[in-house]
Amino acid sequence: MSPATYRSYGLELLMTAVAVVFLFPVYALITLSMKNPRQVADSPLAPPLPPTLANFGDAWSSASLGPALVNSAVITAVSLLLLIVLGSTGAYYLARRARGLGYGMYVLFLLGIVLPFQLGMIPLYKLVDGLGWLGTYQGMVLFYTGIQLPFTVFLYTGFIRALPPDYAQAALIDGCDHRQAFTRVVFPLLRPITGTVIILNAVFIWNDFFTPLLYLGGSGKETVPVGVFSFVGQYVSDYGLVFAGLVLAALPILLVFLLLQRYVIKGFAGGLKG
Repeated sequence: MSPATYRSYGLELLMTAVAVVFLFPVYALITLSMKNPRQVADSPLAPPLPPTLANFGDAWSSASLGPALVNSAVITAVSLLLLIVLGSTGAYYLARRARGLGYGMYVLFLLGIVLPFQLGMIPLYKLVDGLGWLGTYQGMVLFYTGIQLPFTVFLYTGFIRALPPDYAQAALIDGCDHRQAFTRVVFPLLRPITGTVIILNAVFIWNDFFTPLLYLGGSGKETVPVGVFSFVGQYVSDYGLVFAGLVLAALPILLVFLLLQRYVIKGFAGGLKG
């Protein structure tokens, strides 16, 4: 057997070991969510025999995960819509204006990525409080749109720079204005990077814990991470119920990722080219 074959087998074994390491937490999460307290105490990591789905129904009703999922879905969806509209249109201008004002604005957006948002938590909180938006959807949407917009513009700008400008110029020659050229010609070509923008921003917004706790605490509009946190503290002794709640909380964003995963590598690689 040649050395190349040995290296190939060794690489396959290494990748298999890495896959097992990454899949083990998922296995433990699903296994524990399908066990009753006695099964968890006797053999926590053994396959559930027989499995039970009662924990999911109990977690849904006991933790009020339904309203929390609705709150997270509304905040995430509206924030993503604004990020896509503002990020793509702003990036289109910046990508086609590589000098002067366009370049200066692009540098400012890059600084928005580098600087940690925690530096502005107190002023942002006072701003949202002054607007009367504490405990509301619009306060959270404003926060997430502002925080994630620099990263979104960065991704879109790099991808648009990699596109030939001939498409938009042809639309302008045919009588379209710049808005029509962008919406009808350029934006449909941004589908890969738009999928990447949706996934990366959705994961951040959906999983964020500190900001909803600060802005929505006690309002009855808490998002999934805050709801799961209170749920875990209340039912910490019933691990089957706790892990069932965690599975329900992670399932929506996991489905979004599975539907859009083919755009991640292509779109993110296109964004890095710029």
